[in-house]
Amino acid sequence: MQVMVLGAGVVGTASAWYLARAGHAVTVIERQGAAGLETSCANGGQVSASHAEPWANPGVPAKLLQWLGRADAPLRFRPRAEWRQWAWGARFLLECLPARNRANTRQLLALALYSLGALRRLRRETGIAYDQLARGILAFHSDDDEFRRAAAHAELMRRHGCVCEVKSAAECIAIEPALHRAAAHIAGGVYTPEDESGDAFKFTQALAHRAAGEGVRFEYGRTIKRIEAAAGRVRRVVLADAAGRDDPLSAEAYVVALGSYSPLLLAPLGVSIPVYPLKGYSITLPLDAADEAPTVSLTDVEHKLVFSRLGARLRVAGTAEMGGYDTEVDDARCQAIVRRTFELFPGAGQPERAEFWTGLRPATPSNLPCIGRTRYPNLFLNTGHGTLGWTLACGSGQAIADMVSGRMPEPEFPFMGMPARARAAFATSPGPG
Repeated sequence: MQVMVLGAGVVGTASAWYLARAGHAVTVIERQGAAGLETSCANGGQVSASHAEPWANPGVPAKLLQWLGRADAPLRFRPRAEWRQWAWGARFLLECLPARNRANTRQLLALALYSLGALRRLRRETGIAYDQLARGILAFHSDDDEFRRAAAHAELMRRHGCVCEVKSAAECIAIEPALHRAAAHIAGGVYTPEDESGDAFKFTQALAHRAAGEGVRFEYGRTIKRIEAAAGRVRRVVLADAAGRDDPLSAEAYVVALGSYSPLLLAPLGVSIPVYPLKGYSITLPLDAADEAPTVSLTDVEHKLVFSRLGARLRVAGTAEMGGYDTEVDDARCQAIVRRTFELFPGAGQPERAEFWTGLRPATPSNLPCIGRTRYPNLFLNTGHGTLGWTLACGSGQAIADMVSGRMPEPEFPFMGMPARARAAFATSPGPG
C-alpha cells in the first residue's frame, strides 16, 4: 500500500520506519530541510516509562495557584483570547481527578513499556547509535511530602509492570555521586533501572537515513497547505510548490504526525483532537573531561527538570508554557534552568557556554497521545505525545503500522477508532484500501 506520513519528527520518522518494515511504500512530507529539526531537536533525552504519570494529577491544581504570576514557574499559563486554550485547561483539570489519573497512568505505562522494548529491538537489529545510556533514571525529591507521595505511586507503577525502587537520600547519591553537593536538598527518590537516555535528534536523523536507504522517500522543505477529502475518504494532500502554487500528492493511506500543528490541519476536515502546544525549554552544556556532571539520567521532580548526559554534553530540559504557537526563546526561563543546574552541580561546565532552545510539545489534557483511526478510514493519527514523544516513538510507530496493515496493536491502550468492545473484531474490519 502507498502510505504518506506527514511530519518527520521522531514520531513521524519511527512511523515511516515501521510502515516500511510492514511492506508499505512510504513517502514522508516534512517542511524542514531534514528530519527531527523541531520538537525532537533538543529535548530532555529521557526514554522514561517511569514518567508515565501524567502532568494532570491530583496534586497539580493546588500547585498551579502557587505558580500563578511566576515567570520561572514549572507550568506557566499565559491566557489568550482563544477558546481552544481554555477548553484544554478545563479538560486538564478534569483529568486531575484521582480515578482518571490512575487510568491514564496505567494506559501510558502499557504503551511506554511496549515502546521501550521496540526501541531495544530496533537498536539490536540496526546497530543505530545516538549517545544512548542504559543506566536507568533517578527521580529525586526535595520535598518530604512529595517524596512520600512518590513512594506510594511507585507501588502502583510496580503493579503494572514498571520496575521502581524507592531510595533514601544517601542511596540516591550512591546511584549518582554528582548529587553529593546537593545532599542537603534531597529527601529521597525513585529509581527505575530499566529506563534509558539518548539523543532523540541523533536517533531521528540516523533512523531517517537508514529508512531512506531501504526505500522510504523523504520530501524535505515541503509545506503542507491542506488535506482534501471526498466521498468519506482522504483523496490527496496539497503541498506548496516553489512558487506557492498547489502541488497535490496522493496515497492510499495517510498518517498525520505533525505534533502541535496536527489539529490545525485536521480541523477543516471536521476531525477534532485535544492537542495544544506547550512550549518547553532546554539548555545544552558542553562538558570537558574534568567537569563534574551526572551520568545517570535524573529528574528534579519539584522543578520539573530532567538531566541527561549525551556524550560530552549535558542536556537539561523542562518546564512548560501554555501560550499558543509562540516559538520565541524566553531568556529568563532558560536562565532559571541554568541557575538550578549549577545549584545542583556547580562543577558541570561553564554556565556562559549554555546553548538555549525551545520547542512546542503537542500535549493532550490526559497525556494520552492520539493514535489510531479517524472518521476517514484511510486517515490515521500519531500525534499528541506531549513530553513523551521520544519515549513513545517506537511503540507508537509500530502500533500505527499494525493498524494501517489491518492488525491489532499489542499494547492495552485506547487507540482511536477502536473501542474496547470492537478490539476482537478489528482483524476482520475493512482496512484503508
